[in-house]
Amino acid sequence: MSQGISLIVGLGNPGKQYSETRHNAGFRFLDLLLDRYGASLKADKKFAADSGQIRISDYDVKLLAPNTFMNLSGQSVQAYASFYKIPTAEILVVHDELDLEPGTVRLKKGGGAGGHNGLKDIIQRMGKDFMRLRIGIGHPGHGGNKEGQVSNYVLKKALADEQQLIDEALHKGLDYINDIVKGEFEYAMNHLHTNKSNNKDS
Repeated sequence: MSQGISLIVGLGNPGKQYSETRHNAGFRFLDLLLDRYGASLKADKKFAADSGQIRISDYDVKLLAPNTFMNLSGQSVQAYASFYKIPTAEILVVHDELDLEPGTVRLKKGGGAGGHNGLKDIIQRMGKDFMRLRIGIGHPGHGGNKEGQVSNYVLKKALADEQQLIDEALHKGLDYINDIVKGEFEYAMNHLHTNKSNNKDS
């Protein structure tokens, strides 16, 4: 079977003040992935990112954490993918998702940005034909200044019980990264999207 994913991108904002915020779920996923494979990222000024490479299921997979701040994520991703000739369809973007409750993780191909500025910038620069691993963080509500409310929400730390659920979702996604990299998207979706416990060890 041909490789499904050649590049995994984690979205977030650089800087210690943002490291534990809801918006940095993509960065945290990369951290967990690096821990599992005993690897690390290095500063890559050429692409305004931290980058690296690991081997998953006999495939070389590149990793990218843009340092452009969320709203300009596509700038880094486009430059990196273009340089290494990685097709948009072989990119997995891991990001926080307001429309999913904490503890929920979903795999999706294509679609719109759903109000996510990082996705919006990537789509504008590269099109929407990439895979997304959506990590649920919940929504602050629908009253008052919605835009300001959302911005304030994603740039804050989650409550302890919510963060525990978010971490569980990150680990669920990690459990199926081998299948995703191999292009077995439907298999991964079937297991990640079930309402039952979808941890491979359970």
